[in-house]
Amino acid sequence: MVNKYSRGISVIIALGLMVACSAKEEATGPPPTRPVKIFVVEGSTGTTVRNFPGRVDASQRADLAFRVSGQVQEILVKEGDAVALNQTLARLDPTDFKITLDDRQATYDNARRNFERGKELVVKGNISRQDYDRMEAQYRTSLAALSQAKQNMEYTELQAPFAGRVAQRMVEKFEDVLGKQTVFSLQNVDALDISINLPESLVRSLRVSTAPPEELNKTRGAQVVANAVFEGRDTRFVLSVKEIATAADPQTQTFRTTFTMPAPTDFVVLPGMTATVVVDFSRMMEPQVVTWVPVRAVQADSGLTPRVWILNPSTLTVSSREVEIGRMAKGEIEILSGLEGGEEVVAIGAPYLAEGLKVTRMIQTEQAVPRAGDPE
Repeated sequence: MVNKYSRGISVIIALGLMVACSAKEEATGPPPTRPVKIFVVEGSTGTTVRNFPGRVDASQRADLAFRVSGQVQEILVKEGDAVALNQTLARLDPTDFKITLDDRQATYDNARRNFERGKELVVKGNISRQDYDRMEAQYRTSLAALSQAKQNMEYTELQAPFAGRVAQRMVEKFEDVLGKQTVFSLQNVDALDISINLPESLVRSLRVSTAPPEELNKTRGAQVVANAVFEGRDTRFVLSVKEIATAADPQTQTFRTTFTMPAPTDFVVLPGMTATVVVDFSRMMEPQVVTWVPVRAVQADSGLTPRVWILNPSTLTVSSREVEIGRMAKGEIEILSGLEGGEEVVAIGAPYLAEGLKVTRMIQTEQAVPRAGDPE
């Protein structure tokens, strides 16, 4: 009985030693590896060619109005009509202006005769110098009033200040209008303006010129290469810079840039239509390297500093590297600094890595599956 008991104890002890040795061997075995998906960083020069939606407008436009109030007697053009320089577009009823002109003419004639007689009388001493000065003042006042009446008579005709096309008519015949009230909208569509809005992020990357203002105005148009593309047309039209605003729009925080071009001759482009403006800023922008990596490749450490995990291809171990991040677009994030290009970055599986951890490359169809006990 004692021998059986002793043999049982010996068997238990032997089994325990075997288990302990097995556990020791497992503990001292090779460390675990984790499968990860790798992304190869490619540094590329940032493109300086951008596309912007543009709005077409006439290069020369004006809202025309009579300078005096009155009743519209004639409207001589219709909307869409082409007009020449100084062509009469409309007339006011001149009756009241003619009456005023006749009255001012009579007043002036009388004051002029009195002034001419006064010149002789004051020399002979028949009138005082004070009376003569009064006659001269009346003469000059009547002359100014006559000139104003003649000018108002001319203002009853509304003429085109430049050759163009009537875009809109705002009044009807026999309608009473006030001075400065818009009657026509006139546009010169021989040349077209196309306006775009530059975002703040792009304007910040433009090279600052140290040239004096007069030289800058001469050369800035040559620094920007721009073309206009209209929907349904393959032809590109060369644009030249007309204006570049340096004050941002308070609502959109964008900067308005206006280009100009001759109007196409083979199809119609009217103010209010749209176009795509293709702009090459290579002469105005500093060259820079833009690096993009998948968003999931960037992790934050305990101090919320962005980092990526870099694979050592010879040892298949990973190490973290601090990076500076920029914009996000289409599942990728811009790396402003920290990567030079050519690095192998962990794209999938980054949350489960540690410094010096050995990893294996996943094939393209595999996905990283969290293991039991891994943080969410």
